[in-house]
Amino acid sequence: MNPNDSVFHENTTVVSRPPLTWPNGCRLAFAAVVSVEYYELQPPPGAFIPPNVPGGFGRAPYPDVRAFSQREYGNRVGVFRVIDAFDKSGLSATAAVDASSARRYPYLVRQFRERRWPIIGHGYSVTQVISNNMTVEQEREYLRDSLAQVESQAGTRLKGWHGPEYGESEWTPALLAELGVNYLLDWPNDEQPYVMRTPSGPIISLPIALELDDVVAHYHRRISMKRWKQAVLDAVDQLSNDGTQSGRLLILNLHPWLIGHPHRIGYLEELLAEIASRKDVWKATTEQLVDHYCAVSQSN
Repeated sequence: MNPNDSVFHENTTVVSRPPLTWPNGCRLAFAAVVSVEYYELQPPPGAFIPPNVPGGFGRAPYPDVRAFSQREYGNRVGVFRVIDAFDKSGLSATAAVDASSARRYPYLVRQFRERRWPIIGHGYSVTQVISNNMTVEQEREYLRDSLAQVESQAGTRLKGWHGPEYGESEWTPALLAELGVNYLLDWPNDEQPYVMRTPSGPIISLPIALELDDVVAHYHRRISMKRWKQAVLDAVDQLSNDGTQSGRLLILNLHPWLIGHPHRIGYLEELLAEIASRKDVWKATTEQLVDHYCAVSQSN
């Protein structure tokens, strides 16, 4: 595979495309992703770990107990508050689960299956991020094996992918398409779904609102939770207004190790309740978004 020819996405602007419609005349589609991640005490040799992953203190020598415990809190405690928040609002989310979490915390996968949340691939762990440091064959095996491990717990083929830390190489979309994945969530460069064309066939890009990712906004940029909640609602208002001519999309990425803490979860509950009450917003899962987008695209 030639990485220079691995992916092509049409360079069209949001105002030059045919109008996008959402069900029931909604002007905005909203979906949430709950990222379930495992932080390794000792990643394998050569693993790429972005310097911002451990947090403000940086990565410590082995054993990095502080960072490991901080992240593990999400899978032991925080995730259940996040699940409860969605249950209270009547909304569903998509669970992005890495292979290490699926293997170590199968009870979490059962929680998602019981609620019929879509489950998508999320790599091996948050401490093994995809990059061009991998060869094509190494990445192909990484993708194939991590998908298979989550599928063994999910009991179904995974249709979607969100790379740990949004990480990709030049050939990731093509390899995902080759492995039968229908959509990915790593390119925050739009407010509508769009098609990526690869030598292995098309794959749909669902852009996440990176600016509103709870870790990006609160942990790295130090925006207060109160301001974060208002920023999401401000975005909903603006996108709904923009969606009068052509529907817009907002996908919110949430991390239980952060937003699942007792002093933060109330803001998420209030936010979800507000979004659930909106008549101009189609509340969907990522799989529903892809199915609808493909259906309306074929009819245009």
